[in-house]
Amino acid sequence: MPRFPDHLTGDGPTNPFPGIRVLERRLGREIPHRLGSNEGLDMPHRALREHFGDAMVEHAYCYGDSEALGVRQRLADQQGVPLEALLVDAGADSLIALALRTVAEPGTTVVATAGTYPTFGYFARGQGCRLVEVAYEESPGRLAPDLEALVAAAREAEARLVYLANPDNPSGHLHDDDAVRSLREALPDDCWLLLDEAYHDFREDADTPFAREVLPGVIRLRTLSKAHGLAGLRIGYAIAEPETLAMMMKVRIHYAVSTLTLAAAEVVLDHPDETREHIAAVHRRRARLAEHLRGLGAVVLPSATNFIGVQMPSAELAERVNRELLEDGRLIARPAHPGLGHVLRITAVEDALVPGRLTILEEALRQA
Repeated sequence: MPRFPDHLTGDGPTNPFPGIRVLERRLGREIPHRLGSNEGLDMPHRALREHFGDAMVEHAYCYGDSEALGVRQRLADQQGVPLEALLVDAGADSLIALALRTVAEPGTTVVATAGTYPTFGYFARGQGCRLVEVAYEESPGRLAPDLEALVAAAREAEARLVYLANPDNPSGHLHDDDAVRSLREALPDDCWLLLDEAYHDFREDADTPFAREVLPGVIRLRTLSKAHGLAGLRIGYAIAEPETLAMMMKVRIHYAVSTLTLAAAEVVLDHPDETREHIAAVHRRRARLAEHLRGLGAVVLPSATNFIGVQMPSAELAERVNRELLEDGRLIARPAHPGLGHVLRITAVEDALVPGRLTILEEALRQA
């Protein structure tokens, strides 16, 4: 098990404001008279009531449950992950920053794939870490994080943490469970694995026993932004050993997740059939979109996400297509990293399948 920074061990910092919901659970009864909290219960909120209705105002009054017990209980029941191994925060991005704050002190080295989800590098540099990047393993029809190169870089640089998005963003590549387990075993004992599983729900094998495992030395991140459609409300969760989550709670922003967000997440989690229907529809659209573009000669990357990646013949052509689509009001994605400038990423939404929507790309493929 990798060690934690010295300032978090021992007594360490503790949350000075656990909040009303946590206090009520500790007392075992309701606290009806909130005379010491700054939660604006006397604010009439006439404008909010008129615009959103009374239910919205009830959520606006109070801070969220700092322990997100309702969401965690639902996730534990549905996914078979122990309740004590779950921590909820404001989306996968916030969890990346939280994990770095917890285990990677300023000046330490972290390792990632060059061009993978760039928010990791953004937060790593902001934390004062030294970021070492290794190239993707690439060939026609394949763009995959190079696990052996990640291990070699971690050992050479004496890294504190290795980041892996699996399924990967922006390639969509999926390393199987055995490969991830082997990666953890090959890393130095004192190096953490930050496993970003934001697109996990779109895997064809999302419900394997491995998906429920709490792995020593690993912080797994997932989100309700993708398959559950709550990107704008910002909520995600970490799966890790309770000792690790206790350290993360020491440096977590207590009320980063709002009462409204928690309530919305509980409603969505209470209707899993809707989420399953959405995932199945994404699988169908993803296959149709890939087949259509392959029929035009595109090199489409295999994907376990809600998007497909296309390897264009050159970065110059990819840049032109992306720019012209944007000028025409059609937003796709082109990675900012120069090593991936030839890749275009298209989300498998119904709008992408409307005839004529991607004409600029289609013509470029025919002429390439």
